[in-house]
Parts: sequence; C-alpha cells; structure tokens
Amino acid sequence: MNLRLLPLLCLPFAALAENPVPHSTYTCDDGSRIKLSFSPAADGRPQAQLHLADTTLTLPRVPAAVGAFYRNETIRLHIQDEQAVFDDAHGTTRHCLLGANGPLAASPPAATPSSLVEISGQITYHSRRPLPADAELIIRVQDVSRAGTRPRTLAEQRIAVAGQPLTVPFATNIDRDLLGKKSRVTISAGIESAGQLLFANRKTYPAFSDQQAKYHTIELQRVARAK
Repeated sequence: MNLRLLPLLCLPFAALAENPVPHSTYTCDDGSRIKLSFSPAADGRPQAQLHLADTTLTLPRVPAAVGAFYRNETIRLHIQDEQAVFDDAHGTTRHCLLGANGPLAASPPAATPSSLVEISGQITYHSRRPLPADAELIIRVQDVSRAGTRPRTLAEQRIAVAGQPLTVPFATNIDRDLLGKKSRVTISAGIESAGQLLFANRKTYPAFSDQQAKYHTIELQRVARAK
C-alpha cells in the first residue's frame, strides 16, 4: 500500500518559527550521528532528508507547538534550537545535539512528540467496478468549532487505493497544544480521481469522546454525479 503523510494544508503553523540549518549533523546520546538536510518539496512544503549509510529518507513536516517536527509512518524527528529527538523505526529514542562533537544536552526539547495524539480508524466503501488508477483516499482531521468559517485542517493523510481492499486502515497525529477548550474535532474522508470526488462520508465522526481519541469505522458513499 502506498501510504504517506502530508503536511497540513491551509493551516497557520502557530509557534513554528524555527528554521533548521540547511545541512546539519547531530551527535546522539548513544554515540551515533544523524545527518540531515532541509529543503522544500516540489510544491513548496517543508521537509527534512535523513541521510543514512545507503539511503535517504524524506520526512514531511507536521505541526508542533514548539520547534519543528518531521515524520513518516515509522520515523519521528523533533528539532528545537540545537537539540533533536529522534525516534527510529525500531522504537528507539535518541536525544541529539547539533554538531559532530561535544557534550549532549541533559534534557530533551521542551515540547517533545509526546504531546501528539494519534487519530486512527478504518475507511470502508463499496464499489462494483474497479477504481481509476489515480484514485486517492484523503482523510482529514479538522477543527469545525468556528461557525460560519471554513474548518481548520489539523492533519491530512492520502492513500492510493486503486487495487486495494475495500477496507483501508489509517492513522495520523495531531498536536494537542493546537486545540482550544472549545475545539470540535471531526474526521472526514473521501476518494478522489482527477480532481473529482467519487466517494465521501455522510455522517459526522467526532475524533474525541471524553477527551480520548476514538477509533472509527468511517463509511463512504458514492457521490452522485450532476447530469
């Protein structure tokens, strides 16, 4: 399954003013070093490149209350000032300091990825004929608390679904620090092809219940085309 997490669209990055050094080496508390570079994607969205021995991994930037936070499905990187917290694909956390040498900081950045909350569930839909090759499932987590204004997108995930099963799991993260006391967060989903909406959810799915994230099974219905 082609699964990728994209940075937010139309979201002001509050308190995300830090711009990491374009090419950086960090020394970590386990003695290892990680090499990073930072450059925008083709569409201008910020991202980080993690340079390993035989490959380079691209980590899209996602919201954080403090510092800069990058992640893909398995790797997380949070940078603030000259410090970085790196969670690898094996669940190991490293606390790192900018520079090839020197003592490591005794404490991690003030706001670590632990402030993130995972929003997850599964999407179901029914289609009697195969989806177009470019069909894409788009899941959005949005704050809809402000009446009369467009919802604020907190996270967005896109999954290629052509040839995939009719039930698709999803998981994405949002930062609790971006939510206010009156925030009303919902999950919506749709399947698009060539810019046209093919399927969409008709019910409202709240992301939280009693301040705890809920696991949802979101049902999509085919969108009737105008004649």
